[in-house]
Order: sequence, then C-alpha cells, then structure tokens
Amino acid sequence: MSDFSGKQVVVTGGTGALGSAVVGALIKGGAGCTVPYVHEAEAARFPFRNNGKAKLIKVSDLSEEAHVAMVYQAAAPWASIHIAGGFAMGEVAKTDKAALMAQLDNNLISCFLCCRAAVNAMRASGGGRIVNVAARPGLEWRAGAGMAAYTVAKAGVAALTVALAEEVAKDGILVNAVAPSIMDTAANRTAMPKADFDAWPKVEEVAATILFLASPDNKVTRGAVVPVYGKS
Repeated sequence: MSDFSGKQVVVTGGTGALGSAVVGALIKGGAGCTVPYVHEAEAARFPFRNNGKAKLIKVSDLSEEAHVAMVYQAAAPWASIHIAGGFAMGEVAKTDKAALMAQLDNNLISCFLCCRAAVNAMRASGGGRIVNVAARPGLEWRAGAGMAAYTVAKAGVAALTVALAEEVAKDGILVNAVAPSIMDTAANRTAMPKADFDAWPKVEEVAATILFLASPDNKVTRGAVVPVYGKS
C-alpha cells in the first residue's frame, strides 16, 4: 500500500464502482479525497459519504469549465484521478451528432478540463500525479465496432495522456492512464449474464494500478497507457 499521508487527491467518478474502490484505497493510505458528483443518488450510495477523509462536491457537468473550477478551488491536489465518463453502444450510421457529443463531453472533454485544472494547481505546488482512465477499445480500435463514439472519445483520452505527459514532465507532474477491459461490476454482470466473470479484472485490481501511478512511489513512469485486462 502506497503512503498518501497528508496528501489530497481529486477523484472524478469517485462514487462509481471503480471510483469507490480507488477512494477506499486512498483513504486507507492516508489521503484526503475530493469527490465531485452529479446525481444525488450517487452521493446517497457512496460508501464513504460519512467519512471525514472524503469530501463530496455537487456539480452539474464536468465538461463545463465553471464546474471543474469549483472542484479544484476546493482542493490542492497531489494527485488527480479522472474516472468520470459514460458509455453508449451505437453504430456510426445510427449515431447522431448529439449522441457523439455526449460521449465526447462525458469522456474526453471532462478529462481534458480536469487535467488542465490539475496541471495549474500542481505547478503552483511543485508537482504531482495525474491518472486518466481510457478503455480497451481506445487502444484496440477494431474492438470499438458498434460503439464508435465511445471508442473515439477514449482514444482521445489515451492521446491526451501521452501528449500532456510530455508537456508537464519538466514541472514534476507525471501523467499516465489505465485502459480497462470490461470490469467485474454488478452492472456489467447484469448486462452480460452469460459472460465469463472470472476473466474480468476486479475493480480493486484496477484500482491498485491507478494507486501506484498516482503515488509518490511512482518516480519515473509517465506517458503510459497501461492495459488492465485481466484474463479477458
């Protein structure tokens, strides 16, 4: 377990399955977490809502600059972990501009704006760590057939990660990403009841990779988009 004692970490998407695993591990490691959320139901089911180490912040849309600014005004982060996003199936022929823009806003634009806010905060404090969450189709484009808008958005997250890592290494900010395959969550089991659940990576396992990349123990790794596929 990495030592995050005295460090503040922003975790977007922190109320979801993967996000809750990340926040739980960060708290165990001594971190204080700032967790933005959109829907009240997210906050209600968040397992750490009554933990003093986790601060929930209500926002409307992380693809809007003003709402991102609210999150980072409330934190001086050592690390910023960007899990927030959204998924939708859809063939290109059946995906209109609104659906495309929704995937870009939820996955790429929100990540870009949070990266920008994190970089500005970390430059002021002398460095830090950024970890984004891409996805397997964002690296293996043929796997994105039938979900092209999502694939394009997550491929953008991967490209953003590598380009930004080059920009800010000199500032002591190390930027990386993970690219999960389908993870073993209750929602995914319900959606795919005949799948081989044992092959899917567990959220705690993906969280462990994220935590290393976000930790002070990571002294040299930057510009990586790490596949976290398990046996799938």
